[in-house]
Amino acid sequence: MSSRSRARKRSRVRSRAKKQDPIFVDGQRPRPMYVDYKDVELLKKMINRQGRIVGRRKSGCTAVSQHAVTAAVKRARYMALLPFQGD
Repeated sequence: MSSRSRARKRSRVRSRAKKQDPIFVDGQRPRPMYVDYKDVELLKKMINRQGRIVGRRKSGCTAVSQHAVTAAVKRARYMALLPFQGD
């Protein structure tokens, strides 16, 4: 392998498209950040099949919106809108 082909391979830079935060409304962060615990359709997207809250890396949420999602999921579980454990 020549040094030229190695240089070409290194120079390729892959850029990822940033995930859009699913909590944002029209690209804007709602102020104050609040996720309604009664919005079960949105919250079901934020938990996996086992009923665990999906992490920030996978969901694409910012830290602030992930905290709001976590609080909303816990409230919905307490109100029996979401299961504590998946079936």
